[in-house]
Amino acid sequence: MPVFLLILIGYIGGRSGKLGINASVELNRFVVWLALPAQLFSFAASSGWQTLWQLDFIAAFFLSCLIVFLLVLLMSWMRNRDLAAASFDGLSASYSNTGYMGIPLCVLALGQDGLAPAIISTFIVFVMFALATVLIEIGVLSHKKFHEIVWSVIKSLCTNPLLIAPIAGLVWASSGLTLYDPIAQVITFLAAASTPCALVSIGLFLIQKSTTAPTQAWGISLAKLILQPLIAWVIASPILGLSDLWVSAAVILSALPTGTGPFMLAQYYKADGSVISRVVLITTVCSLLTISLFLWWGSRI
Repeated sequence: MPVFLLILIGYIGGRSGKLGINASVELNRFVVWLALPAQLFSFAASSGWQTLWQLDFIAAFFLSCLIVFLLVLLMSWMRNRDLAAASFDGLSASYSNTGYMGIPLCVLALGQDGLAPAIISTFIVFVMFALATVLIEIGVLSHKKFHEIVWSVIKSLCTNPLLIAPIAGLVWASSGLTLYDPIAQVITFLAAASTPCALVSIGLFLIQKSTTAPTQAWGISLAKLILQPLIAWVIASPILGLSDLWVSAAVILSALPTGTGPFMLAQYYKADGSVISRVVLITTVCSLLTISLFLWWGSRI
């Protein structure tokens, strides 16, 4: 409830006009460039590689993302033969909102131990983002050479603060050095602002209207909220036999609503983002029910 109440506060603040029309964009920039990187750096710097190198969990969550991505991509491509559009659909069905919702939700549901799988899943989401970007580049910019497409993707990922921050934290942890106290305090302040600002930003984003037909968006949303967490559970529990905490984390993180990454990617390529925005809205609202059910189910088994 605290997670969804903060989203509701952002939504009400935007609808009432108390937060201006640019609030969502600017608050999102603050989270992406300052607050969330600080939180990712802080956790990685205090944890190290051993905490994050969980191969079984990585396999369970990554395969759940990849299977849903490929399934939706294939179905979409068979319908319209548009690789770029199919890639956007596949990414929308597999791109969990791990940064904005996964981190606070795992901590609230699983305690501080839930932060590690949330951070790991954030890396995996970037892998899915990179995969979709490559396919979109191939579809949209097919006239370019393959090495030019790959180089464009690499440059984009290497300038992403959400990828740079945890890697920098792991490097710092390996160095054995101690952060200067005032710098450490600034990072702590920024990290503390990450969760509330990110969730309020989602509420502001949900104000945006979509005129697209709902059928396609609902199909993608069902794949995201129901199919992906079920696949994650099958791989994590019956197949790999992970501990209860890691199984719960895999299911929760797979059941998260679609993040805004696919929508931002569509804006970058000047593609139609109406389906994606509707998927973000549907999955965010419906996840209040589905995540609660998965949490209840996890406690029963």
